[in-house]
Amino acid sequence: MASVNKVIIVGNLGRDPEIRYMPSGDAIANIAVATSYRSKDRNTGEQKELTEWHRISFFGRLAEIVGQYLKKGSSVYVEGRLQTRKYTDKDGVERYATDIIAEQMQMLGGRQGMGGGDSMDDGGYDAPPQRQAPAPRPQMAPPAPAAPRPAPRPAPNFSDMDDDIPF
Repeated sequence: MASVNKVIIVGNLGRDPEIRYMPSGDAIANIAVATSYRSKDRNTGEQKELTEWHRISFFGRLAEIVGQYLKKGSSVYVEGRLQTRKYTDKDGVERYATDIIAEQMQMLGGRQGMGGGDSMDDGGYDAPPQRQAPAPRPQMAPPAPAAPRPAPRPAPNFSDMDDDIPF
């Protein structure tokens, strides 16, 4: 029997990314993303908004990109998988936590704080496959300079037109 473990989250960061490095030098980034659900209360007719927080972990080059470009309030699209881990808290109680392990990420919105309000058309980023050496990633190129615009044409003078329009 086939199975699928896939998560898609579109939301906003609630705090700046936390970046750590493993002894091997690989980066790990953790973020908290908020998503909202709006519904109407059946009894009162009042709109309610429920906010859900998601813990997301990034590894390798994708973690470095997250640390470099994302900040609190950034909008982000993330694809990944759910992973539940078991741990013992400081009181000795066993607990479970479910995190999203990111496989792809795309920054949404404009370049806030990065030199203007241009939209980001550089696409998403894929995480390198686990248990394989990461492929070299191309560096993000700066936006190409805008082509020179032609001189504006003078507005047409409609008073010179003949009134005998055939339609």
